[in-house]
Amino acid sequence: MANETRRVVVAGSGTMGSGIAQVAAGAGFSAILYDIAPEQLERALQSIAHGLDRAVARGRVDASAKDATLNNLETTSDLSSACKDAEVFIEAIPERIELKLELFGRIEEHLPPRALVATNTSALSVTELAGALKNPARCIGLHFFNPVHRLKLVEVVRGLQTSDETNRIALEFCRAIGKETVEVNEAPGFVTTRVNALIGNEAFRMLQEGVASARDIDKALKLGLNHPMGPFELVDLVGLDTRLSILRFLHEALGERFRPTYLQEQYVKSGRLGKKAGRGVYDYSEGD
Repeated sequence: MANETRRVVVAGSGTMGSGIAQVAAGAGFSAILYDIAPEQLERALQSIAHGLDRAVARGRVDASAKDATLNNLETTSDLSSACKDAEVFIEAIPERIELKLELFGRIEEHLPPRALVATNTSALSVTELAGALKNPARCIGLHFFNPVHRLKLVEVVRGLQTSDETNRIALEFCRAIGKETVEVNEAPGFVTTRVNALIGNEAFRMLQEGVASARDIDKALKLGLNHPMGPFELVDLVGLDTRLSILRFLHEALGERFRPTYLQEQYVKSGRLGKKAGRGVYDYSEGD
């Protein structure tokens, strides 16, 4: 895939969307970050630039690479102009099926007929989302991981009607942006989300039962099982509301083992959503 001639559109400028756009731009693609909220786009650009500045200061990224990434990145709140001449469209809006279906119902009138349509969903049905398209064969799941610029994996998820050609293009694109892939036939939660949801839910259950403190549970999994992050550190990064939404979906699809704990429900109701809110399992206003 010749990066210099390829236009990639990422819809949604939150943590995942901005991360995907940054990686695509850094790999030499023309990356367009689309969001309905201009102020969110401005925050996303500032966050990307700040992160690149820190990477340069730490010697992880060359200054020229930082400049090239930012030069390859554009933002817009106009869906039609974003999709013009696009060859890859990646949806990374909030994990709510009704929002994603509404967007998928609008994009085909703006995208070229051969453009790949991908969703970054971590659990929802690729097949159901593809059903909102006139050509469902062009739809596939590309499940990236946070932080996108550091984690190498992408789960490539085939829906019921995903074509072999779509799968081939998706794998080629992932390789072009420096990612490793695993191929998954659609199932609720795919591979990683299903396992992560179980671990995180059990961690909350232990915390709820007073088995150990959050810090000690995190420490046990990091030092005893060699996990790079503890389950509470991870859920604070992902967002407790996002994880709760996933658990509710998996509970409905796969049964009782995914029923969310009452404690996590309480945290979300109280606004303790993780790092993005300043407080989740840990309180980040105090430097956690």
